[in-house]
Amino acid sequence: MILAGDIGGTKSNLAVFEERDGRLAPVVQQRYTSHEYPGFAEMITAFLKQAEPRCGKKRIVCAGFGVAGPVVENRVHATNLPWIVDGRETQKAFGLEHVVLLNDLEATGHSLAHLRGDELCVLNKGIPQPGGTRALLAAGTGHGQALLVWNGKGYRVAPSEGGHSDFAPHTEQQIELLRFMRKRTAHVTWELILSGRGFRTLHEFLDDSVKHDSFDEPGDAAAPEITRRGLDGSCPVCVAALDLWTAIYGAEAGNLALKVLALGGVYVAGGIAAKILEKIKDGTFLKNFCDREEKFEELMRNMPVTVVLNEDAPLLGAAYQAREALGA
Repeated sequence: MILAGDIGGTKSNLAVFEERDGRLAPVVQQRYTSHEYPGFAEMITAFLKQAEPRCGKKRIVCAGFGVAGPVVENRVHATNLPWIVDGRETQKAFGLEHVVLLNDLEATGHSLAHLRGDELCVLNKGIPQPGGTRALLAAGTGHGQALLVWNGKGYRVAPSEGGHSDFAPHTEQQIELLRFMRKRTAHVTWELILSGRGFRTLHEFLDDSVKHDSFDEPGDAAAPEITRRGLDGSCPVCVAALDLWTAIYGAEAGNLALKVLALGGVYVAGGIAAKILEKIKDGTFLKNFCDREEKFEELMRNMPVTVVLNEDAPLLGAAYQAREALGA
């Protein structure tokens, strides 16, 4: 059996997988609020205790974890948590044969080959080039980016921290947004906008006089209310904030696609896109994705763009990488 986890700043998703007919299937799965645990080991211990009745006498032999943050020598200091996750220490503490640590977007990238058709939504069919580089980006609690490069047998996933690179305004309004945000922080990154907490920032930028109950809560608590009101049209400022957020997301997806020449396609993952799929599909995202200088417009229109609907994709990818490390 394989232990796998998607470790994020807000929530952590843990599961035990077993192989069935050549595919990995979850035996038991549980979601945890990350900050309720003092450390990674304490959360794993709690999960394994809960999972024990379902696993029976079958032994967990290896583990894979996708963690939000850069992984160096199988060790990562989580970006949005005060945790250090060490693969060697985890292997020893829980008696495992192998522990694989991955950046969370790297884990998502490894899931793409194993997702079913109903777990994907095609925004732009395009003309995929066999073996072409793929781009992957995901907005949730944070904002992650990665690229997938064909090695002749399959795709190798290369993680990045592109979400922490500098925000590049695409319109006059976005230039004003950058000025607005520079008054709050010296470094305006893509993650500050293209994440859950970005919705409130955009709402305040558009009209600071309109308040909602969720604004009294910390972090990205306002995101569900703003997106809900944006989708149902009950608040004009929320509608405008959702539209601006989606336009910026489309523009940055296009930036990444150009940087890596994503002729194999662009994949949009993370929890937010699936939750606001109606808005992602209305043309705003693709319009800003393709809005480039004239000589590149056709290139962009030919790039496939797909939304990953399965929010457990990082968990699945981590499990498959653990199985590969085991040599299974």
